[in-house]
Parts: sequence; structure tokens; C-alpha cells
Amino acid sequence: MNSLAMFQTAKPTKVFQDVVVQIEEAILAGRIQTGETLPSERDLKEMFRISRGTLREALRVLEQKGLIEIRLGVGGGSVVKSVDAGRITESLGLLIRSQKVSLQHLAEFREALEGSIAAQAAERRTAADVRKLKDLLAHARTCLHTDRRRDEFLDVDRQLHTTIAAATRNPIYQSVLDSIHDNIHRYYDRFLSMDERELEENYRDLCDLVESIAQGNTLDARRLAREHVQRFNAYMQQRAAVEEPAGSNLSARRHRTLTPLKSASRKKRGS
Repeated sequence: MNSLAMFQTAKPTKVFQDVVVQIEEAILAGRIQTGETLPSERDLKEMFRISRGTLREALRVLEQKGLIEIRLGVGGGSVVKSVDAGRITESLGLLIRSQKVSLQHLAEFREALEGSIAAQAAERRTAADVRKLKDLLAHARTCLHTDRRRDEFLDVDRQLHTTIAAATRNPIYQSVLDSIHDNIHRYYDRFLSMDERELEENYRDLCDLVESIAQGNTLDARRLAREHVQRFNAYMQQRAAVEEPAGSNLSARRHRTLTPLKSASRKKRGS
């Protein structure tokens, strides 16, 4: 690695941002490989012509982004890490958990995303994928008739959706869908009753969707996934209209209607 030729003097009007951008681009472009150590602080200061404080601030940002790991002591330094898909979707997860996204905006995003995922899964699924999906459906059916059917069913529901995403063989689809279904439970807690009728309807939707994927029917898979999101969003919109009367303060409504989580296990579920 020719460290002296890798970076340019940082632009004086945006020193901090410029350092972050240059190092980030070098990592993402593969000019610095995973596991390699960045040049020493002394060399980086000379290359960028910046102060020690500015450099350390830039390195902290890169560490927060998950691009480097700062190791202390003898043999330490700033070591390049592999890109972590979890980091990429962390902001999406925070946005969903904050509930600052409207139900309609969330539904629009999920319709497009999950429709595409279902279609791709129908095209690329393997026999092993289909077996796993049908095993999960069998488990979901047993959950309909247990005392804790809501929590157990929603956990299996989440596994079904993420298994469908895995069948696409597209890591971006998998990462984004995981983030959605890891965090969307707060909307369900507030706006879905998931009583026996809704659970049965959800189960029937999943059966139809899995069958279309197993048959390789991309058009039906896309349609069924989109219709499922649309229908359950309509249920949530109806409940939201009752619980959030027009003219009331948004933050006050959020504080009043947010249902506390009952257990850590409820963090992993989806519809």
C-alpha cells in the first residue's frame, strides 16, 4: 500500500468532513483492504495537513460507521473492518422504532419491498427453501391454538418473512427486511389486536404466499405480498383513527397510546 500517495491535503473549508470522505472512499473502493491498518496518526496528519484533534475526530466517525476498529497499545492502530450489513440498516431500524414514520409511508415502502422480495423468492427458491417455509407454516398453525398464540405466532410470522427474503439470495433485501421486522412490533402493539380473526387471516395469507412461491408464480407472489400489507395496514389505520382523534397533539398521543413491551422476546416478530 503506497500510503503517501493515497490521500490529498484536506480542503480547508471542510477539513473534518473531507478526511472522513477520503478515507471512507478508499475503503469502499478497495484501495485499503479489510484487515489492513491505516497509516499511523503521524503519517495521516502529514498527508492531510490537519491537527491531531481533527484527525482523531474523523477516525471516531469512521469507527462509528463500522468501517474501522481503533486498537490501542503496541501493534494497535486503525484497522479496516468488513462492511457490516447491520450497520447499514441501523438508521432504518431507529426510524421505525421512533414511530416518526406514518403508517401510510411505512405501508407504501413495505408494499414495494415485500412485493419485490416475494417475486424474487418465487423465481429463485430452492427445494430446501420451500421445505423450510412449509415447516414454519406448520408451526404457525399450531400457534393459533395456544394460550400465548399472539406472541408465538408473530415470532413465526417474522421467521417466514425473513426466510422468504433469504430465498432471494440478495443480501440487501435480507438486511432491509430484517431491520423492518426486528423493529415494526411497536406499530403492531399499538394498532393491531391480533385476535383470533386477525391471526387466522394472517395465517391464510401466509399459506397462499408460500404456495405461490413454491409454484414459482412470481406475479401471484408479488400480488399476494402487496395485498397482505395493504389489508393489515387498513386495519391499523382504522384503529389509529379511533385512538388518535383529529386535532390532538401528536407527541401526547404517542405517549398515551404506546403499549409498553411485555417481554424481551417480543422484539423479534412481524406481520
